[in-house]
Amino acid sequence: MNKPVFLVTAADLAPQALALLGEFDIIFAGKTPTDEDIVALCQHHDPVAIIVRYGKIGAAAIDAAPSLKVISKHGSGTDTIDKEAAAQRGIQVVAAAGANAAAVAEQAMALLLACAKSVVQLNERMHAGHWDKATHKSVELDGRTVGLVGMGAIGLRFARMADAMGIRVLGFDPYAQHLPAYVKRVELDAIWAESDVISLHCPLTQDNARLIDAHSLAQCKRGVMLVNTARGGLIDEPALLEAVRSGQVASVGLDSFAVEPMTAPHPFLGQPGFILSPHIGGVTADAYVKMGLASVRNALGVLASQRVEVA
Repeated sequence: MNKPVFLVTAADLAPQALALLGEFDIIFAGKTPTDEDIVALCQHHDPVAIIVRYGKIGAAAIDAAPSLKVISKHGSGTDTIDKEAAAQRGIQVVAAAGANAAAVAEQAMALLLACAKSVVQLNERMHAGHWDKATHKSVELDGRTVGLVGMGAIGLRFARMADAMGIRVLGFDPYAQHLPAYVKRVELDAIWAESDVISLHCPLTQDNARLIDAHSLAQCKRGVMLVNTARGGLIDEPALLEAVRSGQVASVGLDSFAVEPMTAPHPFLGQPGFILSPHIGGVTADAYVKMGLASVRNALGVLASQRVEVA
């Protein structure tokens, strides 16, 4: 009897995670699977589970896999999965929430420090033979205010780091039940008005798409810094570009973009004030294992609850 199939929308999965899947056949979609690739693999292999690392799982892929029972995200953001189409089929969508929290929060802090301390610019100047000690002044974060949008596992970890650095922390999250004492719960208007730094840590939904737009940026302090390690769709990119060029936004650290992968030409490329990384906040050796294990265990849990038979 053929083994049921796990489809992984990537070229690999942590060995520790693969070790849990001995009763299944594993099909890898490759490093950069297109929507068409994923649909074709679903048609050919009819997986019972999909581990989503790269690419999107749309209605066409779901329809192409009649045996599909669970779609498990290798990470926390499920915006690349058509959850409505999955729900119509009774397919569960699960995520490895918190598995990459340390990695992403550290990347957010790294981007903030790179912005505040001009790390990239000074490095380039030094390599070009310059010594700018007499003319350069960085931003001191102690005593400043950071506004966090989203207080899940990543936002809370970032908040703890910020508090330890003497930064006042404001938090907006209508779904967070309890916040630590060092986070002041506020509404969005206070985030815009009071923050010296804004850092995004929320999922992308229909309600908050382009949350950072010309209107919200105009309400911010002049010279605000912005960090986004969540989803690129949270930002109106042309509005952000204009705000940086005008000086309303002093500097930006971005690890996610409206269209990924970002390809040249792009207005952010070569633009002063932008520190960019290719959506690698959660890509560490440790997070790779944590997310792999969590995504597989989540999927196996769903299959066990539905009594899916294996060979």
